[in-house]
Amino acid sequence: MHFQKIEGPVLAVDEEGFPKTNHPEFLFIGRSNVGKSTVINKLLGRKNLAYTSQKPGKTKTLNFYLVDDVFRIVDAPGYGYAKTSKKRRAFFGHMFEKYLTKRIPLRHVFLLIDFRHPPTEDDKTMAGFLNHCGRPFTIIATKTDKVSNNKRAKHLKTLVETLRLDETREVILFSKEEKDCREPLLAKLGELLAGLS
Repeated sequence: MHFQKIEGPVLAVDEEGFPKTNHPEFLFIGRSNVGKSTVINKLLGRKNLAYTSQKPGKTKTLNFYLVDDVFRIVDAPGYGYAKTSKKRRAFFGHMFEKYLTKRIPLRHVFLLIDFRHPPTEDDKTMAGFLNHCGRPFTIIATKTDKVSNNKRAKHLKTLVETLRLDETREVILFSKEEKDCREPLLAKLGELLAGLS
């Protein structure tokens, strides 16, 4: 799958800034430094489309990318950065809650988890909130190349148990170091798009 045209980002800090068209949206969310920009760039076949702020926790906008006039990728700022002020966290939390609970074009969420470590309290909270909202989501376990092959099963079990995932919940293992790392992402996206037609 090759994407011809990617427009954006459209930056939004409230509902007024959200795109007014009804293209289906796929949200990517995760802790700061989880590798979200890398995943989005790999998925869309671009090198520097999504970018990481030099100051983690500084960017607090939802970034909307329109792909081939068919769907949007939505890049959310990383959560869990300790130096982010309480006021800023509260502001973003309110905006993000509205987006998750009320945004009609939002069709699926990709929750990124750092595979090297057990999911954090913030990760557990986010997974629980997605369940509460009734939003379907897929886990992307990032930085899997940092975990040796003989420890991956243990790490995966810890992830599943910590987030209390049922056996139907899909977990995509992702490493930017693997040549075919894009394929599982494209397969999932293609499945989701096919389900909309």
